[in-house]
Amino acid sequence: MRGRCTVLPDPNSLYGPLDPAPEAGYENAPPRMGFFTDTSVCIGCKACEVACKEWNGVPESGLDLLGMSYDNTGALTANSWRHVAFIEQPRPAGHGAAPADVLGAPVDAARPVDAGPQFLGMPGAQPPGRGTGVEERTDFRWLMMSDVCKHCTHAACLDVCPTGSLFRTEFGTVVVQEDICNGCGYCISACPYGVIDQRKDDGRAWKCTLCYDRLGAGMTPACAQACPTESIQYGPLGELRERAAARVETLHERGVPEARLYGHDPNDGVGGDGAFFLLLDEPEVYGLPPDPVVTTRDLPKMWKRAGLAALAMAAATVAAFVGGSS
Repeated sequence: MRGRCTVLPDPNSLYGPLDPAPEAGYENAPPRMGFFTDTSVCIGCKACEVACKEWNGVPESGLDLLGMSYDNTGALTANSWRHVAFIEQPRPAGHGAAPADVLGAPVDAARPVDAGPQFLGMPGAQPPGRGTGVEERTDFRWLMMSDVCKHCTHAACLDVCPTGSLFRTEFGTVVVQEDICNGCGYCISACPYGVIDQRKDDGRAWKCTLCYDRLGAGMTPACAQACPTESIQYGPLGELRERAAARVETLHERGVPEARLYGHDPNDGVGGDGAFFLLLDEPEVYGLPPDPVVTTRDLPKMWKRAGLAALAMAAATVAAFVGGSS
């Protein structure tokens, strides 16, 4: 008898369907929709932040000068469902040795020092020419990223919500029904990305809905509609993943070896994200966890062990009473 080869699952993967809408009980669900954010063409204009606030009626966050370059939003909050992060890195615009980046490692160690100015292939732009002095200039590299709720395939916030305020839509996205949120805050601690937040004046949880009302009407979410460089792209998730893979390959061919995708892999610790990103550095540089895992992954094992412990204690108690009476 021929032996069988057993392939062990990835320890970070969860079991079950990778299409969350049918898993949630929707019959004949439409294709899963999501965001692909290409940070290499983000110009930090914050049009996405403004469009999100205007369409969804999100309260203003106030003018907080945080002293972090132009990033005055600071983070995703109950009043900021889109957050454009600005990261400054010392980096030569032309020749010369690459200085250390914010993590202390060489920014461009894999790139030849005489390769000239790095061109990311932004629409309508051309590489700076030689003989203009740019080869001798040392400048900052700006990394910009419009962050948002990831709409995880395996969403821990859904697992812990006691009221059903959080629900899965037919498009595979995750939405908060604020009218039945009791402000318990369980979803906040459950989110592996730190996305969900409570509004101080009412205590309820708020986050990106991926413009659920617009999706139902066949419209593009407000942030993607307003993005002038198409850094934020919206569409069927399968098509976005193919487009993202092609974009990474193009950037690698253009001399940007550090380009990578984040949140696109359905075998990662959250089953893949409905909103994923093209990054130009390590995830930690952008404030993203390098290996996110759904926080409720071990709950079944925990409840099983707790049940076994309770049974053992009950058995010991019964045995003590029986032994004492005899």
